[in-house]
Amino acid sequence: MSNQRQQKPTLTGQRFKTRKRDEKERFDPSQFQESIIQGLNQTGTDLEAVAKFLDASGAKLDYRRYAETLFDILVAGGMLAPGGTLSEDVTPTEFCLFKAQEDIETMQAYAQVFNKLIRRYKYLEKGFEEEIKKLLLFLKGFTESERNKLAMLTGILLANGNLSASILSSLFNENLVKEGVSACFAVKLFKSWLSEKDISSVATSLRKVGMDNRLMELFPANKRSCEHFSKYFTDAGLKEISDFARNQQSIGARKELQKELQEQMARGDPLKDIIAYVREEMKKNNISEQTMIGLIWLSVMSSVEWNKKEELVTEQAIKLLKQYSPLLKAFTSQGLSELTLLLKIQEYCYDNIHFMKAFQKIVVLLYKADVLSEEAILKWYNEGHVTKGKSVFLEQMKKFVEWLKNAEEESESEEEEAD
Repeated sequence: MSNQRQQKPTLTGQRFKTRKRDEKERFDPSQFQESIIQGLNQTGTDLEAVAKFLDASGAKLDYRRYAETLFDILVAGGMLAPGGTLSEDVTPTEFCLFKAQEDIETMQAYAQVFNKLIRRYKYLEKGFEEEIKKLLLFLKGFTESERNKLAMLTGILLANGNLSASILSSLFNENLVKEGVSACFAVKLFKSWLSEKDISSVATSLRKVGMDNRLMELFPANKRSCEHFSKYFTDAGLKEISDFARNQQSIGARKELQKELQEQMARGDPLKDIIAYVREEMKKNNISEQTMIGLIWLSVMSSVEWNKKEELVTEQAIKLLKQYSPLLKAFTSQGLSELTLLLKIQEYCYDNIHFMKAFQKIVVLLYKADVLSEEAILKWYNEGHVTKGKSVFLEQMKKFVEWLKNAEEESESEEEEAD
């Protein structure tokens, strides 16, 4: 037997690739459109039957490829040309959102159709959001009734989490804003959203996508004021939206104010100038003294780079607060402001672990500087404190509070003797 291995036979000649050619199928939505319109004409106004038809058709028709056509038909009855007019190549169906009855119950039923369809075919989610964004840009091409129905449906879908609030960016289109279409549509949309969910849920959805600070953009630049926004939405019966926007503007103003304060401190501006600036801002933005003292405290404590060593931090804090005590004193003219400041100090010392042992020294310094009164400290000690580090801070303050009480008793007995 030969030890040599048998040579494997080799193929000779030209090799051909047998793989299918990568040829893209031609995009032709007209056949798809005909199938959907025919199905909707057969199901009629029975939305339960519509949902079943759409569910079954997804297995046979290419929803992924023709998502825009599908949604155009379900909303407007046929394919939409740019601007929002119906294309004339196929007779539109009467069984669509725009031909439905204009009431909230009907819109809720339609929302269920979209909800079921997208739950069944998850890949349609993104296409649906793009469709709504596009429809909002086409608002001028629709009738008032069509706009109302679309606004109600969108509000319900936003409330149910079927859409992201980022779709609202389409309403900031300059032409829609200029002609008042955006604000009018937003009123209907928010009414429908708030009929499903409360204002805190709406606020959460808006914040999640950074829309909470953009609602003013529903109005042209010359009307983009808190007063105009507030009046428009309050008159439309949406005080919750009006209050929310006002609050957002107030938060924005407070952030700006804190940033400016920190810059003034970094530059070493005279305290009298800083006090004058703060008073002006309080008046302009209707900020209470209690809110302001909290902002000032945070600004002061953010104005320096803190030492990492616990024993040096207290010394550094005392030096800084001595310097800024006239600023703190200027905005603690009310007992409630003093208590607010004490709570801010408590929270700060608890949240910044290096300051845990500094609490008592800070309070005593501010007492001596006439920023905090005896009454405020006793009120904080007896009932006004929060739970953060409560046992540690109450223990730290024990001796000083006893001294305050004794001083109070002594002054009372001296007054009695004088009488």
